Amino acid sequence: MKGDKDMVTLGTDSHKQSHTVVAVDENGRQLGELRVAATPAGHREALGWARQWQKRRWAMENCRQLSRGLERDLLVAGEQVLQVSPKLMGRSRRSGRQLGKSDPIDAMAVARVALREPNLPVARLEGKSRELKLLVDHREDLVGERTRIQNRLLWHLHELEPGLQIAGGGLTRKVVLKEVKRRLEAHQGVVSEIA
Repeated sequence: MKGDKDMVTLGTDSHKQSHTVVAVDENGRQLGELRVAATPAGHREALGWARQWQKRRWAMENCRQLSRGLERDLLVAGEQVLQVSPKLMGRSRRSGRQLGKSDPIDAMAVARVALREPNLPVARLEGKSRELKLLVDHREDLVGERTRIQNRLLWHLHELEPGLQIAGGGLTRKVVLKEVKRRLEAHQGVVSEIA
């Protein structure tokens, strides 16, 4: 969005306890810097500080767990928020490393990436789509955990009874699980206990 006269880009560097915000003009020159608590009160403070610039937009590295609260509060307040991918930030960090405290440097790097990348995604308030994604992610985690448990059980069973064959998917059937339990109870020792 270079060439948008008087537009100020507010780059952020988000952490668990704080957000650092650096304001830059359309040429990437720093206009100001602020560090606030990563709390709703800190978010309001950052927004109040940013209101000194009439034309403004925010740029955030897409670190969902760290930046979600600030992003949400800014969107609710009607602010424009651009999402900068970690991949773009990685390239920017490698090419622009300077001496000094890294939070303001990283916040400025986010703002400068937003200046040179015209097609960054614009953040939107999350609703049902986020909830659905959380549920899908949780289901994938549960399926992965079940698979790890079943594989571990199969390895222990193989150690205890090398000739035992269990068909793929067999550990989801009650009759097979009853038989596995009966066989495990017939063994002594740590392997049978942890299986």
